[in-house]
Amino acid sequence: MITIRAVVVDPTVEGRLKIDDVESPRPALSEALVRISAISLNLGEVRTTTRASVGWRPGWDLSGVVEQSAADGSGPPIGTRVFGLVHSGSWAELVAVPTNLLAEIPENVTFAQAATLPIAGLTALKALEKCGFLLNRKVLVTGASGGVGHFACQLAQQAGAEVTAHVRREERAANLRETGINKVVIGEDVAAAQSSGPYDFIVDTLGGKSLVTVLSFLELDGRCINVGAATEPEMTLQARLESVPDGVLVLDGIGNGQGVSKDLGRLAEMVAEGRLHPQIDREASWTEIAEVAQSLLNRHIAGKAVLSVS
Repeated sequence: MITIRAVVVDPTVEGRLKIDDVESPRPALSEALVRISAISLNLGEVRTTTRASVGWRPGWDLSGVVEQSAADGSGPPIGTRVFGLVHSGSWAELVAVPTNLLAEIPENVTFAQAATLPIAGLTALKALEKCGFLLNRKVLVTGASGGVGHFACQLAQQAGAEVTAHVRREERAANLRETGINKVVIGEDVAAAQSSGPYDFIVDTLGGKSLVTVLSFLELDGRCINVGAATEPEMTLQARLESVPDGVLVLDGIGNGQGVSKDLGRLAEMVAEGRLHPQIDREASWTEIAEVAQSLLNRHIAGKAVLSVS
């Protein structure tokens, strides 16, 4: 059996994560084999590792180089720098990736920058598309220092919205202001954002009691999109859906069709043009996966954590 190294869940080790030998992937006809250069961590997948069974392989986001192109002729050729996502198992040396979930990395975008985009960038993009026409509309983004929130603020501003970003602590406001988000409200709870309302649209990443609170900040015909439950660490997707108040749109997926690849390309081009700025708060080797994952769980990381795979 040919093996590669990958991150697996092992409840017997500290942090429940370790790098181990696993069977090398066998790509389907429409999958490319990608040699991984960088991965980024998302809160949802890291939370799953705390309760997953032994041997489970986490990981959504990835960037790297095509080592074997798809047998059906779809997707990029061998040697292409690419980024994308899989449903699980991206934290590995070699990953089989559906070509409709891959996009090419522009020359002036790094592997680390590209790895931040798939889940967080696509989630922010899809949430704002649910909002609709944004020009001169007032938009509130809660949890704006997180990966999704940081991208949502920038994308909304690109679309012409008047953006208010909510963060818990002053030190997390600087990165948002550097990207041109001038209205940043700071407070341990979302009540601090009320004075800048009412809002036409709210992109909520916090869920729970915060979601209920911000609904009162909406215009009468306003719309709220919930994309997560950052304040509810143990909440499953089903529980989250059941707890969402009436009138709130819930984004619980980013799709699997050709549109994903195109949207990834759109995000990467914005980075290349200097119009979208990934916030990488922590860069390290994937050998530090357990420690970095715990830091993310403890909310010590603002924006994204990116690990190099070597």
